[in-house]
Amino acid sequence: MSDLEQNIRERAYQLWVENGCEQGKAEMHWLDAQREVLAAALGGVARVSNAGTGKLKTKAAAPRKKRRAA
Repeated sequence: MSDLEQNIRERAYQLWVENGCEQGKAEMHWLDAQREVLAAALGGVARVSNAGTGKLKTKAAAPRKKRRAA
């Protein structure tokens, strides 16, 4: 098992415990943990939305300046 998978597994377990050990939500906990661990592994390239939408937001590029015609 890879370190990444082990980290996801451990975080999913933590989320399960934090949510009162609810049964039937393993996939939700796994996906939330996966999103968190992968975002952390990317080192700030991507950030997790706190809105609960489950969507990964990436940093927007700086807007380009328009060039004037000569």
